[in-house]
Amino acid sequence: MKLSLNFAVIPTIAALLSTAVPAAADTFTLRIGSGHPKGPAPYVTTMSDFFAVEVNRRVAEETEHEVEFIEAYGGAIAGVADTLESVQQGILDIGGFCICFEPSKMFLHNFPYYMAFGPQDSSDAITAARMVYDENPWLSEVMVEEFDQVNLGLGVWDNYHLGTKDPWDTVEDLKGIKIGGAGPNLPWLEYVDAIPVQSTLPEGYLALQTGVYTGWLMVPSAYNGFKFYEPAPYYTLIGFGAMPVIMMTMNEKKLASLPEDVRKIILEVGAEWEAANGAKMDQVQAFGLNALKENGATLRTLPEEVRAEWASSLADFPRQQMAESISRGEPALEVMQGYLDAATAVGHKWPVVYDLK
Repeated sequence: MKLSLNFAVIPTIAALLSTAVPAAADTFTLRIGSGHPKGPAPYVTTMSDFFAVEVNRRVAEETEHEVEFIEAYGGAIAGVADTLESVQQGILDIGGFCICFEPSKMFLHNFPYYMAFGPQDSSDAITAARMVYDENPWLSEVMVEEFDQVNLGLGVWDNYHLGTKDPWDTVEDLKGIKIGGAGPNLPWLEYVDAIPVQSTLPEGYLALQTGVYTGWLMVPSAYNGFKFYEPAPYYTLIGFGAMPVIMMTMNEKKLASLPEDVRKIILEVGAEWEAANGAKMDQVQAFGLNALKENGATLRTLPEEVRAEWASSLADFPRQQMAESISRGEPALEVMQGYLDAATAVGHKWPVVYDLK
C-alpha cells in the first residue's frame, strides 16, 4: 500500500519544510543507527538497504546536494533501550527502535501490545496502526514536543509466538516457567502463571543457553535470526499478533538544518519505508517459519479453543492500560478504540472483543 505523507497532520513537519536554508551545494553526513543488528532484525535491514540507499539516490539525482550515511547498527552507538534518547541528544541523527523498550516514556505508543491476539499479518497490523496515527496526531506531535524528534515512519514485528527450551503439552506445563519478553508483552503470560522476565534480543541467546529463562515470546524472523532455536528448539504457534511498534525517527534540529529539497526527500522516503514494511514482514514471517523447520526446531500449533481461552483471560488488560494512560493525560480511549476498529476494518476477527468502556 502506497502511503502519502500528510504534512497538515503534523504542523511541526510542515514548518520544517518551509524553513529557509542556504541553497549552496553541500554534502551532508547523517548518523543512522539502531540497537538491533542488521540481518537478524529485518527493520534494521530495510533502514540500511532501502531507506539509506533511496535517500542517497534521490538526493544525488534530484538536488544539488549529496547525503552520506554513517551506519551504526547492533548497538554500535546506541543500545536498544537508548536509541530514543540518542536521537533526542543528537548522538544519532536517525534512529530505529522498538517502542517496547520505552514502556514509560512512550506508554500509549505501545497500544498494540495492550490488545493481544490482534492482526496476524504484518501488512494488516501496520495498515491499522497508520490509520490510528493519522486519526490521532498527538502520537506524532508528542515525539517532537517531548523528544525533539520527528517520526519518519512505522515498522512492524511479525506475528508473536512462544519458543521454549523444553517441550510442553498443556498450558499448565508453563506454570512457574521463566519466559523472557520485551516488556509490554509480558502480561500475556499471566494466564499460564509463567514467570515473566524483562529482556532484549541481543542478550536472549546466552540467557536461554544458561537458564536465566527457558522461553521467549518472539516472532519467527527474530527467533530464527538470533538462532534461539539452538538453546530453545520448541516453537509453539499461538498468534499473539503482529505488532506495529517499530519507529524510525530523526532529530528535529538536524532535519530542520537541511535544505528544503533534502528534507522533503527524507520525509517521503520515510513514508515509503513504512509502506513497504508490512508486505516485507509477511514474507519474512513465512521465511522465518520455514527456516526454523529447516534448522531443526519443533513447531506445533496451540489448539484454537485454548487460544480463545487465553485471549479471554486478558480481557481486563486493555482497560487497565487505558486507565493508566488516561491518568498520564494521554488520549488513550481514542487511540486504543481506534486500533480495535481499524484492525476490524482491515478484516481481522478478534477472538475476544475487548470492551474499553
